[in-house]
Amino acid sequence: MDGAGLWCGEKAPKYYRRVDEHKRAMQVLITSRAPVRVDFAGAWTDVPYFSDPFTGATLNAGIQLYVNGELDAYEEEGYQPDKIVSGPSGKYRVTPESGLRVRYKSAIPAGSGLGTSAALNVVWLSLVRRTPAETMEEKMHIAALAYDIEQVLGIIGGKQDQYASAVGGINLFEFDAEEVRRQPVEIADDNVQQLQDLMVLCYTGKSRFSSNIHKNVWGNFRAGKEETVRALFTLRDTAYEAKECLETWDIQHFGELLTTQFSCMKKLDESTSNEQIEQLFELAQPMIIGGKPCGAGGGGCLLFLAKSLHHAKELANQLKRQELTVLDLQFDFVGLTVGVDD
Repeated sequence: MDGAGLWCGEKAPKYYRRVDEHKRAMQVLITSRAPVRVDFAGAWTDVPYFSDPFTGATLNAGIQLYVNGELDAYEEEGYQPDKIVSGPSGKYRVTPESGLRVRYKSAIPAGSGLGTSAALNVVWLSLVRRTPAETMEEKMHIAALAYDIEQVLGIIGGKQDQYASAVGGINLFEFDAEEVRRQPVEIADDNVQQLQDLMVLCYTGKSRFSSNIHKNVWGNFRAGKEETVRALFTLRDTAYEAKECLETWDIQHFGELLTTQFSCMKKLDESTSNEQIEQLFELAQPMIIGGKPCGAGGGGCLLFLAKSLHHAKELANQLKRQELTVLDLQFDFVGLTVGVDD
């Protein structure tokens, strides 16, 4: 089933049960969709090593690139878990046909730095809940559980991806040891459109493994390396500054803050950049106000803010001539949707 058939912004009805005429089976079909995100400022400070003692802050936006999921639970009509029947050679245990199928689909490149794995966990949890997530409280709860799953698996990472995927929109999130707080960015509709038009999202063709970079960064942080500590506090503080830039529409300074993120990332660990990334920023420099790698850096996607619509188109064309993929960037203001299709 195509994920495009999911509800977007409408109240999703309860899941349904139907009879398959060929299998004579009762079925429950649940579909779910969650966006990935682009991060503007504050990355790394959502990791508990920093956020628990100092409070972290990130500014990000859900975008219309999705992880789609589908859960199909089925059982024979008149199903009973197990039954014992007698046969010529004795008694037999008979288990009626039943099962559970879960499928995922996404066109997002692997290792993109857009939080795809977190979006997948958000989708999975929404499927097994078997009920729509209709309130902000429910979506925030699913995001918290999605992060908890990664913790159980021993994955080193932050929390912003799960919350951006579940909630959607353009938000500043604050993280501490007790809770996660959401502050929606109050930005005019015309400015939202202009921001989309000026942004260029490029996939470098090289995936990266953020867990390896995280090990280096947090090793330096725990060791008290001054450059690392200063960079983290700058990343956090500029998230608030970038939010204010969007709300007052100081697009010039907002773009400069994107570049500040990149500078701080390189101070955290040299593996957050590489020769290809540096060459692409050099190529883009005449056409952009600023930019940064997405996520932990080191590959995946790069986000640029162009000086004008003309410059955005020119940059996209030049990146394509480099045989790179330019992804369509439009903001998602819905977040997680759970629906049914009969």
